[in-house]
Amino acid sequence: MTVTRVDPTPVRRLSILRLFIAVVVTAGVVVGGLFGYQLYAAQAAGTTSSAWFGGYVDVTATPTYAFESPATNSGKQTVLSFVVASSADSCTPSWGAAYSLQQASDSLDLDRRIARLQQQGGDVTVSFGGQANTELAVACTSVSQLAAAYASVIDRYDLTTVDLDVEGTALQNVAANARRAEALALLQKERRAEGKPLAIWLTLPVTPDGLSVDGQKAVKETLAKKVDLAGVNAMTMDYGSSLAAGSNMAVAAEDALTATHRQLGILYGQTGTTLTSRTLWSKIGATPMIGQNDDADEVFTLKNATALNAFAVSKGVGRMSMWSLNRDVSCGSNYTTLTVVSDSCSGVDQHGQHFATLLGKHFKGTIDSLAGTVTTPEPVSSASLKDNPKTSPYPIWSADNSYLEGTKIVWHRNVYEAKWWTQGDVPDNPVLNSWQTPWQLVGPVLKGEKPVAQPTLPAGTYPNWDGTTAFTSGARVLFEGTPYQAKWWTQGDSPAAASSNPDSSPWVPLTLAQIAAVKASAAPSSPAP
Repeated sequence: MTVTRVDPTPVRRLSILRLFIAVVVTAGVVVGGLFGYQLYAAQAAGTTSSAWFGGYVDVTATPTYAFESPATNSGKQTVLSFVVASSADSCTPSWGAAYSLQQASDSLDLDRRIARLQQQGGDVTVSFGGQANTELAVACTSVSQLAAAYASVIDRYDLTTVDLDVEGTALQNVAANARRAEALALLQKERRAEGKPLAIWLTLPVTPDGLSVDGQKAVKETLAKKVDLAGVNAMTMDYGSSLAAGSNMAVAAEDALTATHRQLGILYGQTGTTLTSRTLWSKIGATPMIGQNDDADEVFTLKNATALNAFAVSKGVGRMSMWSLNRDVSCGSNYTTLTVVSDSCSGVDQHGQHFATLLGKHFKGTIDSLAGTVTTPEPVSSASLKDNPKTSPYPIWSADNSYLEGTKIVWHRNVYEAKWWTQGDVPDNPVLNSWQTPWQLVGPVLKGEKPVAQPTLPAGTYPNWDGTTAFTSGARVLFEGTPYQAKWWTQGDSPAAASSNPDSSPWVPLTLAQIAAVKASAAPSSPAP
């Protein structure tokens, strides 16, 4: 999938006896008396899960998409994308090669936003790979380290389902395909031994004729390593020359899914596992690119979405996704070249409708195909609302302080961010409309958090402030290591007053982005190879 720039309470399990009966009834016959691991695993994956919808979210795209505040009920389940290899360490996962997992938490509030979505009954999974950057299995040549890299993401976000988006050169890399399959098999085996289920989806490109030869090989390799696949998710998009001129995009997607269904049956058969047509359909996913595709002649319309949903529901498709929730809105009047793909709008007039609603209709299952329903939150006690500065990442809100736009505070165990200058406005004051409060709820304070250190710059980056020196507009100084910028000419006004009286203070602290830019410009450049 194209990107523009650089996870519940377990349900009761079937007993082995009941599972055996279910398999026999579903399959009709156990071929050759086979009731080994593969048949058990494959049939269990197909019969214990319910169809689910989860739209992809491009985590590092600009502008940032607020997945924690979904526009539709269908948007409450998201596939966060994409985790790839870090540019600094081939076996370390990163978000889009731009943020480490911790940096994404610090800079994007990713962990907190996930927690906020879960508070509202939503959930997430994570997609590894994608079209851009370097996939972990390509960069990391150690199976054990690769498995550890996957595990670090799974553990951090408490995932029970993962998505492996394999395309481009990564899909053609035979060695990477083998490593990925072996690492996933190892990880899945270890987690099952610990009583932790792990559902694995392979997301692969397709044409109207189904999986490419490389895609078929990737599935075959994954099954050969005894990975219990939850399913194969077909990227029904960007067909290129394989799509006949004037073709209907919904029909093309239906053809691609039908062909993938047939191919998947053959691939399972080659491993000695026979699956019913119904079970195979439950192991198929569909992911169209909504609106304008990367090919100018390919446009997936609202009508196409309705038709594809009807087809998928009729067949019993196990999963529906879309690329992407970031784009599920009409483009504004200032975006004129609609045939050029935008990462923040679809390129078609949606007439106030959402692709997520149309595609997600009747898909009532959860992202976690082996997990139970969302638990009901316990009643909130007054003691649980008390804030502790020692365990709060940001200062506790005070009615006496004024806060600049973008300032983050903690109130009643939640983090809020100021949308504009404010003083005395209670962050959790109940309002009917978001514009009635200056505070945006970011998400809950997480377990184990500590105060976020005030960002500083090394001594000498800027002159230290002193009361006798006059500073002109735009001048930058360091005050106790914190950088400030003058809004107008000033002399004798301490930057210390900027936080308590930002309007009257001539000083404003540099933002995190500005500080990062200063540090980046000061870093020594790498020597040419």
